[in-house]
Amino acid sequence: MRSIRGKYKATYAPMGDLLTYRALPTREVGYIDPFLFLNHHGPQEYGPFNQGLPFGPHPHRGFETLTYILAGDITHRDTGGGNSVIKEGGIQWMTAGRGLIHAEVSSKNSRRKAARWKSFKSGSTCRRS
Repeated sequence: MRSIRGKYKATYAPMGDLLTYRALPTREVGYIDPFLFLNHHGPQEYGPFNQGLPFGPHPHRGFETLTYILAGDITHRDTGGGNSVIKEGGIQWMTAGRGLIHAEVSSKNSRRKAARWKSFKSGSTCRRS
């Protein structure tokens, strides 16, 4: 049986107006194979007719991301043809491989009305086959 080696606080690392805490990496905890990062976003309250989440188009290459939606929803689009709305309790697993551009933004419905949003997001190195 393994023992717990340490307990560390996540670092406050806002992204735009989005409340974000980063558990990996931090000053105390660096890269832990296979994880590159682990973020906790929110909870975030958005009023009606809001701008939504700040994850517009951006590139990824050579790793996988996993987004788990605790509250609210998110629209995912990527240059590999992915296009979906991930709702509360849903998971988005994206393999960037040799590279793609993707965006994760608030759904049209969430931008029109008041919304609460919260998620966990992690990135890990791509699996080798």
